Amino acid sequence: MMIKPILAITMGDPAGIGPEIVVKALSQAEVYQQCRPLVTGDAILIAEVIQALGLSLKVNAIKEVSQATFTPGVVDVYDLNCIVPGTLNVGEVSAQAGNAAFLAIKTAIELAMNNEVDGTVTAPLNKEALNLAGHHFDGHTEMYAHFTHTSKYAMLLADEFLRVIHVSTHCSLREACDRVKKDRIIDVTELIVDACKQFGIEQPRIGIAGLNPHSSDNGLFGWEEEKEIIPAVETLKAKGYNVTGPVPPDTLFAKAKCGQYDGCVAMYHDQGHIPFKVVGFNWNSETGKMDSVKGVNITLGLPIIRVSVDHGTAFDVAGKGIASADAMLLSIDYATRMAINRLKAKI
Repeated sequence: MMIKPILAITMGDPAGIGPEIVVKALSQAEVYQQCRPLVTGDAILIAEVIQALGLSLKVNAIKEVSQATFTPGVVDVYDLNCIVPGTLNVGEVSAQAGNAAFLAIKTAIELAMNNEVDGTVTAPLNKEALNLAGHHFDGHTEMYAHFTHTSKYAMLLADEFLRVIHVSTHCSLREACDRVKKDRIIDVTELIVDACKQFGIEQPRIGIAGLNPHSSDNGLFGWEEEKEIIPAVETLKAKGYNVTGPVPPDTLFAKAKCGQYDGCVAMYHDQGHIPFKVVGFNWNSETGKMDSVKGVNITLGLPIIRVSVDHGTAFDVAGKGIASADAMLLSIDYATRMAINRLKAKI
């Protein structure tokens, strides 16, 4: 029997492109062949977005997961009634939109923690709006860690060919250098190996980046490789992991894109994000818009599954009907694969 996990998909910041890319993704019948999706958010807002896009979809507003139909052509919305009709300004930061995004996320987490859904997928939020609403988090990752009571976690970026995990993320570059520690490198490497196995890669090959240019050239440009990264690599090898490093950062990601590695360990936020977005974001100069915006953000180490698009709210194109749903479709695909593996492990 085919396993079709239930996925809670948050609408994201309603003033951004979140509701649009969610609706566009759920207009694809193929999504319902792989999973059972439901949206956490505002049912009236989702209906308005469907109408604006000219899609022949219906909204089924529900208060319990058991009320969902999971039928192509019908968008099941776990209705939070969190937007006052006629008061939302698309493309603008507001406390109302930030609070709505927060409620959609918190609800998805609660459903997953209560085992009512098998995984969660998040549309983008706006950090300024979130904080204006009084919810003082740096972003999705920190919210998930807080509400699932998780202390050891990490961000993984993934598309079809490139997967990158980070030793540190949202901190200053100066602090990021101080966070390059042997134990942390070991922890995140073990997390990405486990994730790759959930994606169906039985023996993942992991490349671990250096911190300094040319991985310090034997100490000419820094000491972190010798004192922290190399000892971590040696310990991981002794544990039986297929790891290489420290690999010079300017060649690691190119090698991974060409298939040499199944996953990469980046030492800080931009070291991993920049090459990832260069690969996944493709601009068409003739049409003046993105041909594709691919890439997902997966939070590892949580007791529940969380996969997100790896782009922002794009207020500049919100409401224009031109946002790409590629990353949302890829997020649903990754969350489905992870959920199926978890469900199989319980059988």
